[in-house]
Amino acid sequence: MATSETAPGTDHRHPQSPLAPLPGRRIRVAVIGTGAIARDSHLPALARLAAEGETEIVAAVDIAAESADDFCAIAAEVGVEAGAGAGAGAGTGVAAVAGAGAGVPRAYTDPDLMLQEQRPDLVIICTPPTLHRDQTVAALRAGAWVWCEKPPVPSLADFDAVEAEEGEDGGPYASIVFQHRFGSGTRHVRRLLAEQAMGRPLVAHCQTTWYRDTAYYAVPWRGRWQTEGGGPAMGHGIHQMDLLLDLLGPWSEVRAMAGRLVHDVETEDVSTALVRFANGAMATVVNSVLSPDEVSRIRIDCERATVELTHLYGHRNDNWAITPARDVPSAEAAAWQDFGADVPSSHLDQLRELVASMRVGERPRSSGADGRTSLELIAALYKSAFTDATVKAGEIGPGDPFYTAMHGGAPGWAPVLGEPAAPGEEAAA
Repeated sequence: MATSETAPGTDHRHPQSPLAPLPGRRIRVAVIGTGAIARDSHLPALARLAAEGETEIVAAVDIAAESADDFCAIAAEVGVEAGAGAGAGAGTGVAAVAGAGAGVPRAYTDPDLMLQEQRPDLVIICTPPTLHRDQTVAALRAGAWVWCEKPPVPSLADFDAVEAEEGEDGGPYASIVFQHRFGSGTRHVRRLLAEQAMGRPLVAHCQTTWYRDTAYYAVPWRGRWQTEGGGPAMGHGIHQMDLLLDLLGPWSEVRAMAGRLVHDVETEDVSTALVRFANGAMATVVNSVLSPDEVSRIRIDCERATVELTHLYGHRNDNWAITPARDVPSAEAAAWQDFGADVPSSHLDQLRELVASMRVGERPRSSGADGRTSLELIAALYKSAFTDATVKAGEIGPGDPFYTAMHGGAPGWAPVLGEPAAPGEEAAA
């Protein structure tokens, strides 16, 4: 696998890289990692855009040949448009095509071979987090745009290394799957907040309280810093924290606590934080995998209304509620309730916007600095919890131990000879 270490002045991108704009043809897509998230979330989105003439899948890659072949077969069943040249002869095998022009042409076990042979326009990465950096860098160097599942990489240093490989004008760029930013409800509330129609945002609450049992952590890469990057703050709460930042804007400082209360893991299994935003708003953030009554929630109290989102893994218009203050005119309050046509938060909505960005050569949302801010908040949360200090935005950079690892080498949290600490240990701020 290619790494991100490059000689100064060296451009590793393919001389025929598919730099935008890309008008008049389908976006050629490859999927790396063909597990549940690829099948259940990405494949339906790709199928929809294929039906609209926007995309075609040219390859699927998985270390398990059978999984890659199965993905191809499922894609054929749902009628995903195939790239030209479908047929046997490459990778580990090719799914049978179900109907004219449908199916995935080629399945691989080697992503580097796939990039060399297929030269896709867009690579979707659905592998464990420890693989994200190298796979993203390899795709960028091959000239492909990247859409990577969260968490994008295990550290800020890794994120900056990836960003250094991006194109300067027109791409290729690497973006993160942050689908909760998308959908009609988010767009409506974001506009109201940007216009300050409900007054200034003052107080907020961001909650990802889910439940994961011991069997969940039996998967070898889960619960370990090196392979997962962090605990529920990194792997679960990142979506709601990203949405909170998308709605409220830049954060300025954080004070946090983290605990390892139940699970026999290296990372935390619960964290809480106080976050101050650049606009003066203050928020509480809770991330947990210890909560039988599961919920994802964001609440923002503005001067003239309270906005609340309550859901679990995705939201529609009716998951949002806007409660006006008593003195708000009824006509104005009624207008706030008009969310428009119901478009759920989804991979489809984000992919549609990403494809549009590719066609005009614009940096997509949830990439670059816009994607980095959520990862920086998580790094600051960990640093605050493990060092008993308030952490400012922009504080964590090269030379800071939390820049290269979310645990920051903190005693009781950093891996010691590969052994996780015992349940019940806590770090508090």
